Amino acid sequence: MTAQELSKKTRELLRSPLAWHIAATSALLALALGLGVRWGLDWAATHGRRSDALADKQVHLKALEIETDTQRGLDQRVEQTRTQLNNFYAHRVPPSYSTISGRIGTLQVQSGVRLTRVQYSQGKPGDDLTEIVLDTTISGDYRSILHFVNAVERDPMFFVIRGMALTGQQGGTVNLRLLISTWLRPADAAASGLPLTSEVNAANAAADDASKKEER
Repeated sequence: MTAQELSKKTRELLRSPLAWHIAATSALLALALGLGVRWGLDWAATHGRRSDALADKQVHLKALEIETDTQRGLDQRVEQTRTQLNNFYAHRVPPSYSTISGRIGTLQVQSGVRLTRVQYSQGKPGDDLTEIVLDTTISGDYRSILHFVNAVERDPMFFVIRGMALTGQQGGTVNLRLLISTWLRPADAAASGLPLTSEVNAANAAADDASKKEER
């Protein structure tokens, strides 16, 4: 086929409606394919972002659920603690200095020991309680002393034995020095008129120094 014939054939094809229809259809198919690919990519990106957002919301909801479970019984626990404290103050904290003295006297009689010395003092006032210190010496046989110590530790009134030391023994009789703490409400401690523990300790230390100098 010559160039002139090819050119003539091309012009005939361009004038043909079928040729234009095929070209338009191909262009539309290409455009549809391109739009389909673009839509697919956009959908995947949007779906990914939505999935991430959904996951974040699920994590946030789970955290809120855990926090709610933790706080659900908080009011009840606070009220329970308050009740326990009130019971402790009512039943284990003595109302006055005379109550402490009377209770120690009762335990002495029940255990069979003898108090040869007892000195009371009060510590620095606290916000809720003030410490009351008992510096006492008891004498008796081992069984009676053990009975007294156990009774103090188990007594409904709140006592804490802070220290003990043997100060002498003669035959079956033992002398034991005890440092015992209990507590009063600040107002009750102030009303007791007891000296401060720091002042008592300073006076006792001075007396010990003077005694040692006399012995020399």
